[in-house]
Amino acid sequence: MTDFASTKALFHLPEGVIYLDGNSLGPLPRAAAARVQHRVQEEWGELLITGWNKAGWMAEPGVLGNRIGRLIGAEPGHVVLGDTLSIKVYQALAAALEMRPERRVILSDSGNFPSDLYMAEGLIKALGRGHELRVVAPQEVAGAITDEVAVTLLTEVDYRTGRLHDMAEITRRAQDAGALTIWDLAHSAGALPVDLVGCGADFAVGCTYKYLNGGPGAPAFIYVAPRHATCAAPALSGWLGHAAPFAFEAAYRPGEGIERMRVGTPPVLAMAALEAALDIWEGVDLTDIRAQSIALGEMFIAEVEVRCPMLTLASPRDPSARGSQVSFQFEHGYAAMQALIAQGVIGDFRAPDLMRFGFAPLYIDTEDVKEAARRLAHVMQNRLWGDPVYQARATVT
Repeated sequence: MTDFASTKALFHLPEGVIYLDGNSLGPLPRAAAARVQHRVQEEWGELLITGWNKAGWMAEPGVLGNRIGRLIGAEPGHVVLGDTLSIKVYQALAAALEMRPERRVILSDSGNFPSDLYMAEGLIKALGRGHELRVVAPQEVAGAITDEVAVTLLTEVDYRTGRLHDMAEITRRAQDAGALTIWDLAHSAGALPVDLVGCGADFAVGCTYKYLNGGPGAPAFIYVAPRHATCAAPALSGWLGHAAPFAFEAAYRPGEGIERMRVGTPPVLAMAALEAALDIWEGVDLTDIRAQSIALGEMFIAEVEVRCPMLTLASPRDPSARGSQVSFQFEHGYAAMQALIAQGVIGDFRAPDLMRFGFAPLYIDTEDVKEAARRLAHVMQNRLWGDPVYQARATVT
């Protein structure tokens, strides 16, 4: 059994703050600052450019990729780290379309994160081959998979409501129809068990700054199934995806396997923070994470529905049908969330009216949940959200 009291002690959490926004940005692992400082002073400072070899900087995207791969049910050697999630979506989507040249439809859903859809729109425009981005309601995805579809592009957990797609079933349906699958694991990796191998997924991408606690701007990752590793064409033919970067050849040759999905220079300082965060996962069982996050979410829903009848549950009622977050609808949700943050409970808001709360058992416990519900009730029952100071919109919501 995972000792969640021990894992909580491994994070820096400001005094008096209950942090329910790890689904947007994970908190600071206590070991991260020292790890980054070591990389800056002892590696960059003392080794200078020799750190690429002596400190293993160049190999680290694959090393960390394997550590993430263990958390998402991937085969060793088929996950690599680097760049941003949008870049990885673009790479996976371009490769999938190249593998299905006779088909023109990219199937996604209206609950997908907008950036994924933006990348699809941009790629379609760049290719100029008449591809179509077909967006349906989340519950209609399975029925919309036809022989026109080249690839499904789906985020497993809906960023707004936490609704959870059935990865195994949708992957089966897509592949039976001759389509490929891309799974965005931004709200899955570190939040619930993922079995890419068992589901037969073709491609997967994800970020490391949410449940994996890699820090703001932490690099993304990409998975390519072994059966596609030598034929997936990297649309972004970056220097570090070359078969021999330091041969400095004039023409591009893709690297072997997942290495071809590398693009730019590894973010060496950011990887140090992520490395410290991933150390915490060495003693964690994801089935325990899932069970505890469900328990915490159920407790929060029960408390809020008793104390705050003006809030409407927007997440699936069935905990097995949602990820590790709970969302409530409220007309003045933005202002209410700002008032709640002022009371020391940090969640976030998604337009037009959703208040989101994430439940990461690594650092959230039952007492946190009870106290968060109490403070939320104080905000709602006293209409603190009506104060104009909470209604001025900030850039990040």
